[in-house]
Amino acid sequence: MDLKSKIILISGPTASGKSNFAIKLAKKINGEIINADSMQVYKELKILSARPKLKNYQKIKHHLYGFQNINKNFSTGDWLRLVIKKIKEVKKRKKIPILVGGTGLYFKAILDGLVNIPNIPIRFRSKIRSLHKDLGQKNFYKKLLILDPKLKNKINPTDTQRSIRAYEVKEFTKKSLNDWFKQTKSYFKKDDFHKIYIDFPRPQLIERINIRTEQMIRDGAINEVKRFIKLNIRKDKPANKAIGIAEIKKYLNNEKNLQEIKEEISIKTRQYAKRQSTWARGNMTSWYKLSSQDINIFLEKI
Repeated sequence: MDLKSKIILISGPTASGKSNFAIKLAKKINGEIINADSMQVYKELKILSARPKLKNYQKIKHHLYGFQNINKNFSTGDWLRLVIKKIKEVKKRKKIPILVGGTGLYFKAILDGLVNIPNIPIRFRSKIRSLHKDLGQKNFYKKLLILDPKLKNKINPTDTQRSIRAYEVKEFTKKSLNDWFKQTKSYFKKDDFHKIYIDFPRPQLIERINIRTEQMIRDGAINEVKRFIKLNIRKDKPANKAIGIAEIKKYLNNEKNLQEIKEEISIKTRQYAKRQSTWARGNMTSWYKLSSQDINIFLEKI
């Protein structure tokens, strides 16, 4: 298997061992690891985001981990611009870039490109949101299809966020969101990639999630959340969605005991892993599926 001319993509549900696999692979093919996880970019979320430990950085060079301030916005477009630059740098050093993470939209962006929609003024967007609030999702969706018939069967009728986005794009640019998507193009060629998805059996993954939750608490997740609270992060910032923050806050407020919040974190993580798997079934059908039992066999063949 010739991987040395490729950009390697490694995905899989949370707690599936992507990082450890990537390190073993990087050692075998002279690779460097680049982050493709939206929470692992933040400096302040080392433990809750399961960022690779310092000892792993010392074994293999890692990029785009823990560099972004939690108060700043960081979009998929921001990541894509940085990751293209990093891939070029790694290749220039005659190394193999290995992108690792669980954020499906990041992988979609690197494979398919991003929609280059013009910035829509906040005042205009607020007007569309007010319209949505007045009409409700059901009537707003009907109005959207009248405005933009091309979106029929393209957006789920209950998907509030995408409905609003599609409406404001059509209203502001006079062009369907569907047409904008058709214009997207990846910076790379399809043959530049080798795509690997680690697929764990559900019972085994649940056990791994439970073990990782316990380890996070031992590693200092509670103190990490204490520090997070002191930063007074705005509620609309993506970092607030990190699993463990809301749950540990309940413990700090004496609303739940430690065992209860560990169980809550595990449940939330399992739900997230299920969403990742569902997304992969719809968007990663062409990826090479690697079962947990086959990882060592795969590495031996390289």
